[in-house]
Formats: sequence, structure tokens, C-alpha cells
Amino acid sequence: MIITTNLSKTYGTQTVLKIDNLEIPKGQSFGLVGNNGAGKTTFFSLLLDLVQPSTGHILNNDVQVDISEAWKPFTSAFIDESFLIGYLTPEEYFYFIGELRGQNKADVDALISGFKDFFHGEILNQKKYLRDLSKGNQKKVGIVASFIGNPEVIILDEPFANLDPTTQIRLKGIIKDLAANKKVTVLVSSHDLIHVTEVCERIVVLNKGEIVKDIQTSRETLEELESFFAG
Repeated sequence: MIITTNLSKTYGTQTVLKIDNLEIPKGQSFGLVGNNGAGKTTFFSLLLDLVQPSTGHILNNDVQVDISEAWKPFTSAFIDESFLIGYLTPEEYFYFIGELRGQNKADVDALISGFKDFFHGEILNQKKYLRDLSKGNQKKVGIVASFIGNPEVIILDEPFANLDPTTQIRLKGIIKDLAANKKVTVLVSSHDLIHVTEVCERIVVLNKGEIVKDIQTSRETLEELESFFAG
């Protein structure tokens, strides 16, 4: 379970995130939506200890993320291209992540072999460095790399951005499969209300850094979200 308590992040005089309490149960597929500047990436960055909270803390399976690294073996993420290593090929990067997460090459090969449709013949055996791939293909690599090592918590920030429609559909299927395994907690942020309502059983709306809606997904959720953002 992920538990957020009295969490805030302030830069100068501007508070960009303020969440008094938020609990995400183990095994939940959790969506985070909001306009630009709502605090989505800030929340994920705090959850990954990429920035320090101004107040409060986050517990990830009873580990306070800003004072211990014990959450790292069971948590993975892809936030943006800064998570990649540009001078490696996709295969080299997958093996590097595998080594960090206690997986040998055979383990990694077995995993990535299941994503051939998702890669669409554009990732493996291309003899290209990650820095030379398109933004969409870089994202494919980062997303699949986040699955290496059987993580219990997977965090994906805007995973549908820069992907073509076919790949978006395949990614939705992948996330749904992950969510069906109730041992894996999947956190997804997205500007695309349709995608997030299709893959997440619960959706939290952030506005100016604060939670304004917390919805269990139903047939009416998309209409409710569209109505909210239409103002």
C-alpha cells in the first residue's frame, strides 16, 4: 500500500502540491489526471524520491521513501527520456536494467520476447542507440524496461503521449493485464481521459496541486471527468 500523509511541495512562495491524505491499496490500477501544472509529475517525483517533500511523507509498503531506499527493489517507473541512457542500444539498456534488478540475460530475453507486437519491429536488432530513436520508440523502451524484475509497484507518467494509435491500443492491453494481477500496483498519469478511464479502476483528479475528485471508475466516469474539465 502507498500512503501519503500531510504531503506538500513548495518552490519559493508557490505550493505546487498539497495532499493531506491519499491511500493507494496494493494491486490497484490508479489513474492521476489534471491539467498542466496540476502536480501529477511532482507527486510521482516525490514518490520516487527525485525531489524532497516540503512537508509530510510517502510510505511505499511501509517504507518512507525519502529516508530509506528499501522501496527500490520492488518499485519501477518510467517518467521521461531522462530515465534512459542514450549511448546504449535498447538491448544493452534492457540488460543493464536487468542486472540492476537481479535478472540475467535469459530472464530479460524471456520478458522482452513477449513485447514484439508492442515494439512493432522498430526496437530490437536495429543497431541504433536510444538517443537516435524517435520519442515514441524511446518511450516504448522505457515502459518495457519498467517491467523488468517483477516489480510490485509500476509508475508510468504520460505513457500514451507520442505513441501512435496502434501502440496506444497495445499499451492499454498491457496495462490492463498488469492490473488484472492484483499483486501489482499500477500508477498512471495521463492527459487522455479516455485512455485512463479504460485502464484504471480508480482515478484521482488534481487541480493546482490538490485533490478535487477521487472516483471509482464506472460507465459514467468519462462523462464526469469531461464535464469537470469543460468547466
